Amino acid sequence: MTFRSVNPATGEELETRDPIGDVELGELVRRADSTFASFRERTFAERGELLRSAAEIVEEESEELGRLMTREMGKPLDQATSEAEKCAWVCRHYADHGEEYLADEPVETEARRSFVRREPVGPILAVMPWNFPFWQLLRHAAPALMAGNVVLLKHAPTVPGCGRAIEELFERAGFPEGAVQNLYVEEEQVADLLEDPRVRAATLTGSVPAGKAVASEAASRVKKTVLELGGSDPFVVLPSADLDAAVETAVRARVQNSGQSCIAAKRMVLHEEIADEFRRRYTERMEALVVGDPAHPATDVGPLAAEHVLRDLDRQVRETVDAGAEALCGGAPLDRDGYWYPPTVLDGVPIDSPAYREELFGPVASLFEVPDLDAAIRLANDTDFGLGASAWTRDEEEQERLIRDLEAGVVFVNEMVKSDPRLPFGGVKESGYGRELGRAGIREFVNVKTVWVE
Repeated sequence: MTFRSVNPATGEELETRDPIGDVELGELVRRADSTFASFRERTFAERGELLRSAAEIVEEESEELGRLMTREMGKPLDQATSEAEKCAWVCRHYADHGEEYLADEPVETEARRSFVRREPVGPILAVMPWNFPFWQLLRHAAPALMAGNVVLLKHAPTVPGCGRAIEELFERAGFPEGAVQNLYVEEEQVADLLEDPRVRAATLTGSVPAGKAVASEAASRVKKTVLELGGSDPFVVLPSADLDAAVETAVRARVQNSGQSCIAAKRMVLHEEIADEFRRRYTERMEALVVGDPAHPATDVGPLAAEHVLRDLDRQVRETVDAGAEALCGGAPLDRDGYWYPPTVLDGVPIDSPAYREELFGPVASLFEVPDLDAAIRLANDTDFGLGASAWTRDEEEQERLIRDLEAGVVFVNEMVKSDPRLPFGGVKESGYGRELGRAGIREFVNVKTVWVE
């Protein structure tokens, strides 16, 4: 497998690179293991200062890093710049709170002193996707490094420049060589990494099949994993909702990153009392979005990241329409160089069609009409995924019911689903397990050590 970077707006090849061999890979793992032995001895204050230095670099160079993301995977530039700025936030958050999150916890027993201590586990393999090429890694790396671990990054083969820039970022911030290493490795080499006893755990953000493969390999060697996989998030709108806010947010929630987000609102679950009005206004807003050059400030939706992403989305929409759905707008790739798909709204989606059962990774929304709250919850939960859910109602009893009964790792009421360094993030069902961010995130990759002193 060659690492190949292509500008998705034009189809122009930017960079190719061959994967490294087993000998070089072994040397990089040896370096990570050696670095961990000394890095774990640094104080929280020392590690925090390094993270603050990384935050300053990312913040100062956010536009340059954003342009790199835009070139390699087509993210609209303002969103790419914001992604870089969010990476600075997560670094500062763990620099400020990491020691508190991992502080010894005294426990009253018959011992003279007893407590729980959390210690780093070692080198962690991070298998990362292309859709948020900086944020997905930084939200893992910041807490992992603050805890005293080191990171081996296996990035998506379509964003080699982003992977290289991440490694250089941490080196420039003063982290020791080997603290964060970008590995140009093939998928087949991931199994070798998981088999190596020096690699102590793994985290993956990606597809369900990829997550199952990594989890299986790691489990056979008794290694912990955290998985953040796909999503088909519901966006539930009930009669008491602020419809203006719901429509505008539903548009943003579906087309962020040109629709290529696991937590994008993909299924609009609409109460019949507001369904017609929502459908009309939502379709008008989706049709009005500007599809174009992701580097241009007026652009709302850029290209899809790769040819296979466009091909898969086109197949899913065609099969859904063939099964009986109606495309209220969009519905077919745009005829231009690059990988372009317009904002699309599907109505009347049949239960066994791809838009009902699969994740659609692109700017395609599915509308569903329901008679009441019970039906809305049943439809929202009728999926193998359980990552995020957005619910819109001003009725407090309905809010509590939705918070309790929606099967998701993240529920936002009257707001778009998003990740926040202060709060844990992750899914249930086939959306994965474990948590990133917040107190829970930094505690995923530590050894919980019980201490008893007589």
